[in-house]
Amino acid sequence: MPELVERIDVDAPPEQVWAALTAWTRQGEWMVATDVRTVGGPAQGFGGRLAARTGLPLPGGRHVGLLDTMVIMKWEPPRLVEVQHTGRLVRGPGIFEIEPRGEHSTFVWTEKLYLPYGYLGVVGFALVKPFALLGIRWSLRRFARFARTFPG
Repeated sequence: MPELVERIDVDAPPEQVWAALTAWTRQGEWMVATDVRTVGGPAQGFGGRLAARTGLPLPGGRHVGLLDTMVIMKWEPPRLVEVQHTGRLVRGPGIFEIEPRGEHSTFVWTEKLYLPYGYLGVVGFALVKPFALLGIRWSLRRFARFARTFPG
């Protein structure tokens, strides 16, 4: 199971970083080419559901592309939220951790992926991984700015 782990320091206290992270419908403000919506409620605890679409932007802020559905499996404010990706292509746990650093924080984003299609999935992931890491790193830099000024 491939694992991606990226981290960034954020000049904001953990509670503020948590609030920025879990403002799910605002993730498109920092996550590259993605819009997120909650499904069936506010998704602020165990069992909450999310749907993210990553791809080409359309007018109105939506995107056409890969649909990534998720269920919240762990909810430990202001430190940890873990989702289970339940889509057709993206499956496995996604873990968002906030580590306190005095008045600041470190945000750690981990993805553990269950690859579909056997060997073909492994080869496909090897081709996609460099681009996925670029997108995650770019998104993390945007998140650090977003969280520092949240709410805003």
